[in-house]
Amino acid sequence: MVESTIREVTKDIWTFSRPFTRLGFLRIGGRSTAIKLKTGDVWVLASTPLDQPTKDTINKLGPVKYIVGADSVHHLYLGEFHREYPQAKLIAVEEAVNKRKGDGLKFTGFWGDKNQNPKFGFEDEILSCYFSGFKNKDVAFCHVASKTLIEADLLFNMPPTEQYANAWFSGGLPFMKVTPWSSFHATMTKNLSVDNEAMKRDAQTVAGWDFNRIIPCHGDVIEEDGNKAWRSAFKFFLD
Repeated sequence: MVESTIREVTKDIWTFSRPFTRLGFLRIGGRSTAIKLKTGDVWVLASTPLDQPTKDTINKLGPVKYIVGADSVHHLYLGEFHREYPQAKLIAVEEAVNKRKGDGLKFTGFWGDKNQNPKFGFEDEILSCYFSGFKNKDVAFCHVASKTLIEADLLFNMPPTEQYANAWFSGGLPFMKVTPWSSFHATMTKNLSVDNEAMKRDAQTVAGWDFNRIIPCHGDVIEEDGNKAWRSAFKFFLD
């Protein structure tokens, strides 16, 4: 198995990047993100396998208090993380919780269409916005101190160079790049809407946050002009 590429992106934020192929041929990469909170506890968006290097790095950061699933499809490794850190609060979107009902996982709570603004205790440091109008029911997060947006399927920045750094093959979609600046991305985002009014509301909420960096689950980290990148990808809901 290819080991994760681990990087301290900025103070208190670490990423764990690795290859991930969807539908057997779309090499979009995967990424988990860990944030050390002011309390010393660790918040983890868990979206990749908990390999030994990942585990060792997280354990050095501090005790894991939150394990988060970002949307209805990023739930494959929640059980793996929670078995390793059973004391942590396990949180996901309602659709993911329902998909994992048979696995015996004990969720602390969830985001859902009728529970869009739950509170879990990290909100003073990490903002969240649940996208009820998005097909995959994603949640966007913003680490206030570092001005960093963290998300799963709301925004891509392909090709995923870092996520294939330890692989013998390269990542990316055939014949195209998918960056937030491309017209293709804006059109893709528009087509993934299941409720345009809800998308307008939530896209505007995130656009109003103060962030400069974006850590996506799929594609390379955007280090500068993150808010502009967001506005470009969601232009049909912000114009």
